[in-house]
Amino acid sequence: MTDIAQLTVALNAALDPVAGKRATARIEGDRASIILDVTGLDEPARDAIERDVQAAAAGVAGIATVRVALTSQRTRRLLIAVASGKGGVGKSTVSANLAIGLQALGRRVGLVDADIYGPSQPTLMGVQGSRPTAKDKVLEPVSTPYGVPLLSMGQLVAPDQAIAWRGPMAAGALGQLVDADWAAQDTLVIDLPPGTGDVQLSMIQKHRPAGAVIVSTPQDLALIDARRAIDLFTKAGVPIIGLVENMAGYICPHCGEVSDPFGRGGAEAAAAELGIEFLGRIPLDMAIRSASDAGVPPASGNGVESLAFSGIAQRVFHWIEQGG
Repeated sequence: MTDIAQLTVALNAALDPVAGKRATARIEGDRASIILDVTGLDEPARDAIERDVQAAAAGVAGIATVRVALTSQRTRRLLIAVASGKGGVGKSTVSANLAIGLQALGRRVGLVDADIYGPSQPTLMGVQGSRPTAKDKVLEPVSTPYGVPLLSMGQLVAPDQAIAWRGPMAAGALGQLVDADWAAQDTLVIDLPPGTGDVQLSMIQKHRPAGAVIVSTPQDLALIDARRAIDLFTKAGVPIIGLVENMAGYICPHCGEVSDPFGRGGAEAAAAELGIEFLGRIPLDMAIRSASDAGVPPASGNGVESLAFSGIAQRVFHWIEQGG
């Protein structure tokens, strides 16, 4: 009869390189049944640890058959919604760079492109044409060059295909993106559609963000719509992390002169009036536009254009670390 203590020693030795992981085992005759917790591990890591445990158990004298069952507790993730009252204010660009910025600061970040009707994150993150896989009917995110896994409706439909879905269908799609196999990611940045419609309401009701970042441009019309978005989250009890002013000043690529075609400071003034944090302003810079179109988010580099995004990410990171 095999001693359970021998098996336990062998399993602990196999699991020692993986911090915090332990297994429970039972022996029936010459068969070992092992329950292995793989919470927080991605698929390659899960496969590797399962192989190591199989080999360790099989090497114990008297064990002829090894059965390993993997268990995983659902990781509690922090959801950060990035929203705007209207389209065309650069919300998706802010989302992509915020995700990369938070990743650089130590968060394990995933990016959800919940802009169902106008998904642009595959382009911004440089993974056009990549499609997610599914395991047991659960989507597995696509890796990106920036260490931030991504799921987007743009990865699930043909290029240029219109997504003409009613609210419940769009809300159901959002659920599949958020409830995907995000493995060890502790933070999801969610690029919401513009406005205050069904997708936003479903997000708040079913997935409840820890906080919301609101994106606006400086002009009054955009700020009116931004106030509506702020009002939606406030009434739902979702904290407003702060307001970002995008396209705040045009930098001439030839002479470097800065002009303000959309005005300046409107979002900062609105934030002060509403008593919320002003997270920073992003210039209307040709370099930002070119890098974004090329799938190279400025936050992934060290150029001057990355500074605005890194400052915003640092303020959001501070909000997270302070517990909101």
